[in-house]
Amino acid sequence: MALYQPRSSVSSEQSSQESSSQRFVAGVDIGGTSLRLTLASTTGTIVGRWSTSTVGIRNPDLIVRLICEGVDALLEEQSSSRADLRAIAAGAPGITDTEKGIVLATSYLMGWTDVPLRDLLEAALGVPAFVDNDVNMAALGEYHAGTARGFDNFVFLAIGTGVGAGIVLNGQLFRGEGWIAGEIGYMLVPGVSVTPVEGEVPGALEEIVGGEGIRRHWQSIWSEDATSLAREATATQIFDHAHHDPLAQAVLERSSRTLAYAIYNISLVLNCPLFVLGGSVGLHPALGDDTRGLLKKQNERVQPRVVASSIGTEAQLTGAIYRAIKIANARCAVKEESPSPQVDL
Repeated sequence: MALYQPRSSVSSEQSSQESSSQRFVAGVDIGGTSLRLTLASTTGTIVGRWSTSTVGIRNPDLIVRLICEGVDALLEEQSSSRADLRAIAAGAPGITDTEKGIVLATSYLMGWTDVPLRDLLEAALGVPAFVDNDVNMAALGEYHAGTARGFDNFVFLAIGTGVGAGIVLNGQLFRGEGWIAGEIGYMLVPGVSVTPVEGEVPGALEEIVGGEGIRRHWQSIWSEDATSLAREATATQIFDHAHHDPLAQAVLERSSRTLAYAIYNISLVLNCPLFVLGGSVGLHPALGDDTRGLLKKQNERVQPRVVASSIGTEAQLTGAIYRAIKIANARCAVKEESPSPQVDL
């Protein structure tokens, strides 16, 4: 199964060279509660998947150890070893300096600060590594294999436990001067406290649109007499019942209205024609439908398309595999003493 169809095709000569021996790349999605890996050939074909829990694990060295275990397990399934691994790329949930490979700060679920993740991976696995924000990785996956294929200007919105954005402008990922472009979870919105928060605390937008914020709000307004849903209901369960449960409908309206405000405001600044919704909460049809309905009532000249991701949870890993292949190809080019390709997306 092909993971993606790259915009620039691999030459037939390169393909024949790669088919003569086993060469693999690995893509990693590091989450606050889970770790996912994909192993693929250097032509983009998935050959294996692996996952494990990270609940309660915050130590970067332990995460790297788990990554190595996953890579070894996937390579063993292919009757291969680390000698056949060419590169690895990982997405982390936080602000990441891609030039130095340092995770500057992660979400409140991980709590990392200034972690040299690229160096840790390269030292552990002995291959080139690339590290980026997980939402940027997902945007890259959407650009090459998802709903945003064919769009050089779009915003990917990852709405799960928290909220983040991957911004692509003129075919390039936009990370910002301090690598914080897309940290929209901290966008100030009506209805919540505007008191400054630290990086490990959920932001204002996350409090209304993110899954954890929705859950907390639901518990604060829950009443046994007002709803048939349990007090422990998740955001997606609340949205599932929104059209026949008044209390759940009120929560959905609050979230979709705030999300529509955020998209509208981002559209005014960037004028992107497409917003792709991803993440467990962002992919819920009720949230998408209500958000689109609210946006239609706004300025007719600011009407971006708001669509659900077509590759869903595979977006991060798809982007990571694409990046790992690019690194592997650049490494081969250097070995052959030819100019290495420009790293853009």
